[in-house]
Amino acid sequence: MAKRAIPAIKKYVVTLSDEERARLTTMIQTGKHPAFKLLRARILLKADSSEAGDGWSDSHIAEALDTSVDTVVRTRQRWVEEGFESALIRKHSPASARKRIFDGAAEAQLIALACSEPPKGRARWTLALLEDAVVERAIVARASDNTIGRTLKKRAQTSSEKAMVQNCFQR
Repeated sequence: MAKRAIPAIKKYVVTLSDEERARLTTMIQTGKHPAFKLLRARILLKADSSEAGDGWSDSHIAEALDTSVDTVVRTRQRWVEEGFESALIRKHSPASARKRIFDGAAEAQLIALACSEPPKGRARWTLALLEDAVVERAIVARASDNTIGRTLKKRAQTSSEKAMVQNCFQR
């Protein structure tokens, strides 16, 4: 894989205040943060071009921290454009997340259906039967048996709820 060429002039220059440097250093020394946050803190400390900073190049930072140059560039860019806190958090795009198939009302209908009497000729509900039933009853447009199983499992938080859902399938 070819390395990315680094421009001679940095577009995003990181200059940390003493307070920001102290917060990042403390964060790294305690180590009680997610790995991605610690990596970004280290990137910002190495990229700091203030008097107290190292002012390393993107390629040197990437090599020293065993990450990609693109990660270093994106971290610099987020610090400059969005600020200190934003550079440390993971950014999720709402457009990239999948829409939930079962909302609260549909989940309630699914649980009620799973706990109701099974179809004639059946001793109990199966995930495949529930899959067909939720579509036939227009609870959702489509759902896989896997999704139904995960939804039922997720909704059973306490031991009594787990027992109730389990009993629905063991008639």
